[in-house]
Amino acid sequence: MAKGDKKKSQQVYTLVVQVGRKAGDGLPDGATGAALMCFASGVDEAEAVRETVAVLKQADLAPLDVTGHGTLDERLAEGHEIDEDERALMDRALADNAVIVVQMTPFFGDDDGEADA
Repeated sequence: MAKGDKKKSQQVYTLVVQVGRKAGDGLPDGATGAALMCFASGVDEAEAVRETVAVLKQADLAPLDVTGHGTLDERLAEGHEIDEDERALMDRALADNAVIVVQMTPFFGDDDGEADA
């Protein structure tokens, strides 16, 4: 195998992870779970998902579902607006080969996440 064929280049993927409750998870009292927006590096989205789930489990969180939203280029092609702060975090995830939790939104109640008006 040629040297260049051995390793694909890393990319950063935007993932939204839904987590449930677990002892010691650090979620607010009364929360039933949370959604975490993460930037994760990987040679493909599947690797980014695996790494993200592993990191969240190490942090005593209980990942239930992961939704991929693509790479920076894919998101831009879909018309997403991505500000400089978000791009800087993506660059950091790539440089550090890391998973970065960008935002956490806790869920309260058991009505499928719909807020009372």
